[in-house]
This record gives sequence, structure tokens and C-alpha cells, in this order.
Amino acid sequence: MVAGLLESPRSVVTSPVVDRGYWRRALPVLTLLACVTRAPSFLRPLWSPDEGYLAVQARILAHGGELYETVVDRKPPLVPWLYEVAFAVCGSDSLTSVRILAVLAQLSTAVLLTSLARRRWGGTAGHTAGVLYLLTSIGLNPEDAQAATFEVFMLPCTAAAMWCADRRRWTAAGLAVACAFLTKQPGAAVLVPVVWLLHRCGSSRTDVARLGVGTVVPVLCAALLTDPAGFLFWTVTGSGAYASFTGSELHVLTRGLVNTAILLVACAGLLPPVVRALRLARTGSGELWLWLASSASAVMLGFHFFGHYYLQLIPPLALLATAALQTLPRERLVTALVTSVCCCALFLAWGVLAPRPGLTHATRLADTVARRTDPGDRVLIWGIHPETYWLADRAPASRYLTAGLLTNYSGGRNGPQVGEKYAVAGAWPVFRDEMAAHPPALVVDDSHDKPYAPDRLPSLRRLLAAGYAEAGVVDGAVLYARRGNF
Repeated sequence: MVAGLLESPRSVVTSPVVDRGYWRRALPVLTLLACVTRAPSFLRPLWSPDEGYLAVQARILAHGGELYETVVDRKPPLVPWLYEVAFAVCGSDSLTSVRILAVLAQLSTAVLLTSLARRRWGGTAGHTAGVLYLLTSIGLNPEDAQAATFEVFMLPCTAAAMWCADRRRWTAAGLAVACAFLTKQPGAAVLVPVVWLLHRCGSSRTDVARLGVGTVVPVLCAALLTDPAGFLFWTVTGSGAYASFTGSELHVLTRGLVNTAILLVACAGLLPPVVRALRLARTGSGELWLWLASSASAVMLGFHFFGHYYLQLIPPLALLATAALQTLPRERLVTALVTSVCCCALFLAWGVLAPRPGLTHATRLADTVARRTDPGDRVLIWGIHPETYWLADRAPASRYLTAGLLTNYSGGRNGPQVGEKYAVAGAWPVFRDEMAAHPPALVVDDSHDKPYAPDRLPSLRRLLAAGYAEAGVVDGAVLYARRGNF
């Protein structure tokens, strides 16, 4: 069975008859599907805190800020830069520009998968892979599937890496792997199937060198364009506590099981042929199974199991389903497509009708912050919803845009490993210096008595006691104004 699964891909590649009208027929269908499946993303001003975080980062960078210095995050730089460019062209008051880019990212992924499948199994398989991918691509909680965040922009990079490796373009494959990593670290998982393809194709030392150079050089350039030490710390070495499983085991496991169940519903059309192929070992696509396995490992890495992590499973699943359907009767293809269309309609309805109570709260809070401060004032939102800064159009008083970086509450962790001593290394001395150098005009305690509430954090409690007085409550969030500013 293992031999069947890991059979050389060259043994299953076909040489389809040249069809010059193929893409003229395929592209309009894929474009329409990409637009329809992403349509709900345009119905909300903001879908997730990650979008808010990126929007705030982009504004700071546009005003001369430096990534990993004046604003920090545990993510690589490509998506913050992408937001910055989109805001520079279209303005920063709306996320419409990055939502359009997300549509293009999903379309690009579908086109690459179509091309991969067409090269291997023919034109019909190409159409199948692209359509199945787009129908399944929104099969998660809308907050995870419709947000224009890291995974959406990572997927075309991973698909491009496989596309280039399939054609033995090793430098380009390495570049695509690097772009996937620089979009989000788990994107580097695609290097596993790429290296497998390199091995199966009878690699030479030159090919290995090309892949290595293509992978390493862009990462080094990104480090040099930011701050090398900061880049290394924030993207690789500084997330040990965040990646720990300790402290919220039941909460995290429940989230993982729920999101897995949601994805299984979305993949109801894909899974039967994939399971049949696994049982019979007839696909001869070992690198696709490795792509799926490495992506699954990346989903589990860090032990958080957020829904958007699962997006990187969908491209290899779409290709594996397409491969399996080539060995099954045609009616199975019809069944897979009809089932996927029905599931897609279900998730589209969820995206259109899904309530966003968190956004309502953030909007009310942002309106209050905007009324209580002047445009040039700095404010501190003590919580895990950085979108409030963006909605209020106020600059954050700290480079740490969420309380999570200062308490390790990130990811909904609610166990014992939350507090000052579990913060990112060196964060509290920097935070205290920031508060002393530029005291915020307004502090908003949006913790709602969670484990990172100010009364559990001596440094923040002393800061509020020394210079601030309570100035109101909005939806449970407590406002503190600097004394003398009433």
C-alpha cells in the first residue's frame, strides 16, 4: 500500500492534447466561483481580530514605523507589507482593497491546482480540481474562511511551490516556499513534498543548490529589510510559551474537534473518493499525501487549532479527490460536485447571516474612544481586539497591540500560564518605558475580568493607580483618563 501511495508522480503524468481554448473556458468559471465564494467577505467591515491587527500594523508602517521594532507580531512580514501597499493605493478606511486581493489569491490557488491536475490527469481533471477547491475553500466558520488574513495569502504560495516542483523549476519552487514561509511560518511545510519531488526526479547537486538558494535568499532579504535579530525572535525563537499545550487543554481540544468537524462537513464531497483511494492505494501521488500530512502537522503545530489553520489542508485534499475520481465511475464525479455545491451553499448562507457581536462591541468602543480623544492622541486598548484602534483611527500607545503578547493569553488560553511572567521575553520593561515616555491619553480595560485583567497584573495596576482615574464604562469595558484631562 505504501509503495502505491508513494509511487513516482512521473508514472501518472499524462500528456494531454493541446487545447488552446482550455483556459478561455476555465478562467471565467473559476473567476465567477472565486467571486461568489468570497462575496460574504465584503458584507462586514471586519471579520476577525487578525484583520484588525494587520490594519493597525499597516497604518503604523505607513507613518514611518518599523516592523519588529515600533510594532511587533509573531508573524513574518509579507502580509503586513501587503496591507500597507493596499492602503497606500486605496486608503486605510476600508478593507475592500485587501478583500479584493484575497479573491485574487483564492483564484490564483485554484488556477495553479487546475494546471497541476490538467498536466497529470487531463483537462476534465483540471476543471474538477479548481472547482472542488473553490467550493470547499469557504468550509469553515466565516470568521476564519472569509477574513483576508495570513492563510488565504499563503495558499497560492504553497500551490505555486508544488506547481514549480512538478515542472522541475527548483529555484522558483524554493522562492515559492520562501514566500509561503514569509506569509506565515506553517507555509514552510510545503517544503516536504517539494523535497520528495526533487528526490523522485533524480536530483543533481545543482538542483538541490537551486532549491536551497531559492528558499533561503528571500528569507535572508526579508530579515535584512526589517531587523535581523527582531525577525529571528518574533518569527522563530520567541514563541515558546505561545506554542505550549499546557494551561488550556480542554478548551484547545474542544476547539480542534469542532473545527475538524466543520471542515469534514465542508469536505463531504471530497472525502469519499479520498478515503477510497487511500484504501485501494491507486492514486500514485505520494507527494500529494505528503503535502496533506505535512499540512496537517502544521495545523497541529502550536496546539491552538484555530479554524483558519485548517485552510492549508484544502488544496491537497482537492487534488487527492481529483486523482481518486479518475479511477472511479463518472457518476462519482457528479456526486462529488453536487455534494460540494450543496455544502458550499450552506457555508455561503452562514457567511451572509452570521452575527458579529464582537464587531458591534468593538465599534461602540471605538466610537467612544474617538469622542473622548483628539486625533493625535495615543490610546491603550487593554484587550485582545486590536481592531478598536483601527475603527477609532487612533494610534496605539504601545508596540504590543494586544494583551496577549504581555500575558500569554493569546489563543484563548485561560489556564495557569497567564500573567506577567509568561509574557514575551523582555516585553514588560519595554512596555513600562513606552508608558513613561508617551503616556496614553486614554486607557481602555477591555479584559472583562479575564485572566489578564489589570487587577492581576502588578505593573499595569500600578500604572493606572499612579496616573489615571476611572472615566466611564462602555459595554463592560472600563475607561481610564489621565488625571488632569477631565
